[in-house]
Parts: sequence; structure tokens; C-alpha cells
Amino acid sequence: MIEISLCMIVKDEEIVLERCLKSVANVVDEIIILDTGSTDKTKEIAGRFTDKIYEFEWVNHFAKARNKAFSYATKPFILWLDADDVFKADDVQKLQELKRNITPRTDAVSMDYHLGFDGSGGVTSSIRRFRLVKAENQFKWHGAVHEYLEVFGNLEHSDIAVTHLSLDNGHDLTRNLEIYEEMKRNNETFSPRDLLYYANELTDHSKFEEAINHYIQFIKQKKVGIEDVIRACNKLADCYSNLGIVEKARDWSFRALEYGKPKPETCCRIGHIFFEKQLFPEAAYWYEQAVTNKETNGYFRNIACETWIPHLQLAVCYDKMGLTEKGNEQNELASTYLPNDERVAYNRTYFTERLALLERIID
Repeated sequence: MIEISLCMIVKDEEIVLERCLKSVANVVDEIIILDTGSTDKTKEIAGRFTDKIYEFEWVNHFAKARNKAFSYATKPFILWLDADDVFKADDVQKLQELKRNITPRTDAVSMDYHLGFDGSGGVTSSIRRFRLVKAENQFKWHGAVHEYLEVFGNLEHSDIAVTHLSLDNGHDLTRNLEIYEEMKRNNETFSPRDLLYYANELTDHSKFEEAINHYIQFIKQKKVGIEDVIRACNKLADCYSNLGIVEKARDWSFRALEYGKPKPETCCRIGHIFFEKQLFPEAAYWYEQAVTNKETNGYFRNIACETWIPHLQLAVCYDKMGLTEKGNEQNELASTYLPNDERVAYNRTYFTERLALLERIID
């Protein structure tokens, strides 16, 4: 069985750190905590789990901090987490199984990162990240913010998930944007990745005009991933929609189709365009495509756009097309993802009454 060093960088994480460490402490063999300037009880809480707590002067550069944390690891494999991440019980078991069964030739293992959730706790958005890496390879982190770990060799993709459980307490809401803007003031070169994530930060802070400029700069870059270009198109549609420029929003929704296979999010956006025009057969076609073109191995998954969103919309489309039974079927499919949703309950009552009426008419 392999041994694992957990490496984390933290600052003022007293609210979430214990929850994170409790979820994984019984699986890892070493815990490395790199503190970047906490003024709360973060180090005290960390001390309940490990004595390997190190201080690091924060220099507005996440990759430098993560690389430093990795440098303290003494076990053959390194696992990394953020303080507001956890392993749920099922995933802890899977991680333990991975420890027992991983092959010596494995260099890095990816895991799902669950980021968004609906009211029932179902996952609505997820990405994949390499979480467990062989220490002897000395893989390096890159990027001041939204950093990434560059891996190579024999890569494996697990069914383990890390769950992000942010408490949304206002902690460092502007930190990433401030780092990018400092880079801009210092005339630092933005990589294509920086352009994309800076645009995302601008969008999150409602700076839509600036975001549009940086998304377009990103799309014009050479050697960028098609999946990221499609995401940028969708984000541009959002920005123009927020600015009330409807035609531009529609243009960028369709533009995403130029770059590859339609993704569920793109299909839902186009479906909505036709839905608003009350062109229900055309809208239904695109919502059907959203379900058909589910992402299985994509880096980013907007799970809502391949499950309950298109099913709910199809329920309405089919009903408007006079296909009441099909509409009811779609609503019931939506209920498998949103069992307690008010919209599903309302639709169920509607379809029950509607189908009963149609049966009486036939009789």
C-alpha cells in the first residue's frame, strides 16, 4: 500500500479547516500545512492533526505557495486539497481502495471536483483535476491565480470526488481579481489561461464590458483548448445578456457550435433562444440534444444542463406541441434529479389533470 502526504496552503480557515482534515485524516499518512499569514485559529486547529505546520510569506502567487508546500512532503505520493474541500464517506472508501490498488507505474490520478449543487444536494457542476501525484516526479504548479499542476506520464482517471463546500462567508471574494489587476498594473504577460480566468473573475464581479474584451482576446489566442473556447463563447453570451444586448448574446451562443461537438450548456442556450420565440419544436430539438450529448470525460461539466434543465424544458415544449404524455414523461425524468422541486410538483399536478381530461374526452 502506498503512503500519501496531504499538502495544503491555508490562511484564516478556522471555520472550515477542521471539517476538511477530519474527512481525510484517517487515509493520508502525513499532513503538511503551509500557512500564508493566518490571524485566526487556523494554526491551532491544524495542530490537532499534524505538527508539520510551516509559515510562508504570501507573495500574491498561488503556484509558488503550492510548490513550497509540496517541497515538504516525504511520502511517495502527494494529495492536495483546499480548506473548504472535503471527501465524503463514499469517496474516502474509494481513496482507501486506490491506496491499496494503485500501480507503481502511475504518475498522477485525476478526481472529480464537485463545485455546484441543487437544493437536494445533487451535483450541478463539476470539473476534473489531478489530485494525487507521484512525489519523485517533482511536478510543478504554474500560475499566480487559478493555478494548475502540470503532470505527465502514466495518467489515471478515478471515480473519486472531492466536494467543495464553501460557506460563502465573504472570505477573499476579491482576492483573485486583485491579483490579476496587480499583474496588469505591473505589465506582466498574461498567458491564454490568465486571459480566460481574468475574464471569468471580471464576469463574477459584473465587469461585463472588460470581461468581453478579455474573452475575445482569449479566443484569438493560438493553441488553446477547444473546450475552453466553447466555454468562453458561452460566457460571452452571458455577458452580452447581462448588458441587455440580446442579438450579441444569441450570436455567441451559436458561435460555440463552430468549435466542436455541441455541449449540453450550448444546446440549452440555443433551446432557450427558440423557446423564447415560442418555436417549441425547434426548442425541443436542442433540449433533446442537451440530454443526448452528455459530457462523460470532459474537464468541465455543467450537469444541470444535461439533466433536469432540458427535461423540465422539454416537458413544457412537448405540452405546447400537444404531446402531453411525452411532456409528462419528461417531467418525471426531471423529478429523478429534483425530487422535491416545486416546479416538478406543479407540473405533475398539471399533467395528471390534463391526462385525465384527455382520457375522458377519448371515452
